[in-house]
Amino acid sequence: MATGKEKKVTRNRIQLKEKFPERSGAEPVDDKTDDIDSKEKSVKKRKSAKDRKTLVIVESPAKAKTIEKYLGTSYSVKASMGHLIDLPKSRLAIDVDNNFEPEYITVRGRAKLLKELQRDAKKANSVLLASDNDREGEAIAWHLKNAIEAKTRTVSIARISFNEITPQAIKDAVAHPSVIDEAKVNAQKARRVLDRLVGYNLSPLLWKKVKNGLSAGRVQSVALRLICEREREVESFIPEEYWTLEADFKPVKSASRKAFDFTAQLVSWKGAKPDLKTEDAVNQIIAEIKDAECTVSDIRETDKTVKPRPPFTTSQLQQTAANRLGFTSRKTMQIAQQLYEGVNIGASRVGLITYMRTDSVRISQVALDEVRQWLEKHFPAELPAKAVEYAPGKKAQDAHEAIRPTYIAYTPDDVKDHLTKEQLKLYTIIWERFAASQMNPAKTRTVSADIEVGDGVFRISGTKIIEKGFYKVMKLLASRDEKGVSFPALKIGDKVKVHQFHSDQHFTQGPARYTDASIVKILEEKGIGRPSTYAPIISVLLDRYYVTRSNKQLVPTVLGRLICDMLVAYFPGVVDSDFTADMENKLDEVEESHLCWPDMIRAFYNPFKDRVDEVGKTIESYKGVLDEVTDQLCEKCGKPLIKKLGRFGYFLACSGFPECRNTKSIPLAKCPRCGGDIVARKTKGRGKEFYGCTNYPKCDFISHYKPIDRNCPKCGQFLVKKYDKGNRYYEACINPECDYFQGVEGEPQDMEKKEAETDYEE
Repeated sequence: MATGKEKKVTRNRIQLKEKFPERSGAEPVDDKTDDIDSKEKSVKKRKSAKDRKTLVIVESPAKAKTIEKYLGTSYSVKASMGHLIDLPKSRLAIDVDNNFEPEYITVRGRAKLLKELQRDAKKANSVLLASDNDREGEAIAWHLKNAIEAKTRTVSIARISFNEITPQAIKDAVAHPSVIDEAKVNAQKARRVLDRLVGYNLSPLLWKKVKNGLSAGRVQSVALRLICEREREVESFIPEEYWTLEADFKPVKSASRKAFDFTAQLVSWKGAKPDLKTEDAVNQIIAEIKDAECTVSDIRETDKTVKPRPPFTTSQLQQTAANRLGFTSRKTMQIAQQLYEGVNIGASRVGLITYMRTDSVRISQVALDEVRQWLEKHFPAELPAKAVEYAPGKKAQDAHEAIRPTYIAYTPDDVKDHLTKEQLKLYTIIWERFAASQMNPAKTRTVSADIEVGDGVFRISGTKIIEKGFYKVMKLLASRDEKGVSFPALKIGDKVKVHQFHSDQHFTQGPARYTDASIVKILEEKGIGRPSTYAPIISVLLDRYYVTRSNKQLVPTVLGRLICDMLVAYFPGVVDSDFTADMENKLDEVEESHLCWPDMIRAFYNPFKDRVDEVGKTIESYKGVLDEVTDQLCEKCGKPLIKKLGRFGYFLACSGFPECRNTKSIPLAKCPRCGGDIVARKTKGRGKEFYGCTNYPKCDFISHYKPIDRNCPKCGQFLVKKYDKGNRYYEACINPECDYFQGVEGEPQDMEKKEAETDYEE
């Protein structure tokens, strides 16, 4: 409906036309009507431009939520949820005859989200692509740019990157946009094509010769080989018996109140290292020295400077989190991602750590200044005269800073009420490691005393901190040395006497199985994979049931060993660690624009494809080699059941397949409550294995320990294998009222104890 002002303008226009009819077909009259029309159009145009926002596209909703709070109302932040465009899963999608050009499609289920982002981009003033600053992130940005430009070329598109999600870092990134790094995109493309060519040629061969549903990957297969080779070393190791001899000593006469009983170990016998193979050898020594005079013959003090370690790289974070916190590599990276993307601290939301995929120990000058100012305020005596510099590793790409807290002022105590228990643990070790890295070294003093007892020498040692240095900020990462060991007040010539001898039997320990920490360490040392791939490598091997976890150790399954043996026999070059490391170096060269990626792929693919074709024609079939006929009969058709290996382990299947498709879990023991079968099950969500009765829900018996193929000799219920610090591996009865206990000889110790690292360097 027209307003009064608009009606008046219309009347004026009619009156003018009636008064000057000769102008009706001429140019418009210069009156207020035209002024008003142009002003209204101008206002609408300015209003429309004002409503248009800058669209920022990140990878995750959590990151979007954090960044949107920093940028204000003139920005709209949306999440791509990772890759929206990728290779299809149903076919090779690599044109091997045309420079290995990949065929990209919209990821299934992501078309709606892609259209929404394209629509938002059309309405925006400009688009800023803010995916992670690595190869995968660059590829995501590249695909998004192409998809948006396919719909509209009027909007400007730029790339922004940052190492931490803080207000200043985000504003700096927005103020200095750049272009997409094509070399980094090519490196990601080359890796994707290489992995696709290997996987989509080897996997069908496994389907044909072993069993359906199997798969082989370029990097994962090398890691599997390392795990299988270590398992062979563990199995072939023959433990040897040896004994140690210790003695409890008491001062004969001492005026010092500090004197007390102490225990020392035999370290020398008749001038040589004692070789105690049997208990008889130990008893013979005891018989010779039990009445001998005991004299303190030597006391030595050794001071040592202990340097702090550099801030975390990705691999070091995963190793320390595994050894100190018991986290898997996947769990470590998931929690680190949460800390990086942002958590609510009171009324504000902030990313607490820098980017968590890095192989560098470099720290920005701003961060160095900040931590030194904080240390000067809180630990002035431990602040070095100048900032501590750490040399990067030989193979480090140095693309990102080390992992550090974004604000050193946010101590673990300050944020503990805003984090989950697991987030706080991981943040604490990151914060402590960074703060300690810029502090003075610590100093320790080790005191050793030798006690001559006949022809033998017993030794006691103790270490204590004499200058705490960087240990002052260490709590969760504190080492054993910091706690120190008490030492008796002794001096040379003191007479002591033996209160009691005691000997212990031991067995030499073979190589330990890999854990998350140690496999990441060896992969890094050999140059296999990169910071972003360590956790996925382990996850894929577990998901494919090529490897299982047992007491935090990675153990290859029968299926995993079969696949490994086959790949090593027929494709030794592909699963060779040196070859894989060389391919990683070539991908780095592509990223540095020193190598053309199609040439790199071509040099690998042609001989590889010829070998695949040759092996496919000559290799014998392994199908059915893992199947085992049982004496159990199918309850549906009466035919024998076969023990088969599936994706999640062994199961029973009817031999009458496909006419009869009956399957069931393998019984491991009889239920002590109702007599039903105990089978392996998995919890929802985390997929943690436990063992329960098949008569559930009528019978709710469960056990978290796996039954072994033996019953208790005392009560007849099934036995389980357990582990604890005091008894190591042992067999125990599932019956809580039965005290049956049997140690297991020759079992390897938990690797966590053997490879636990301390957070310092000598």
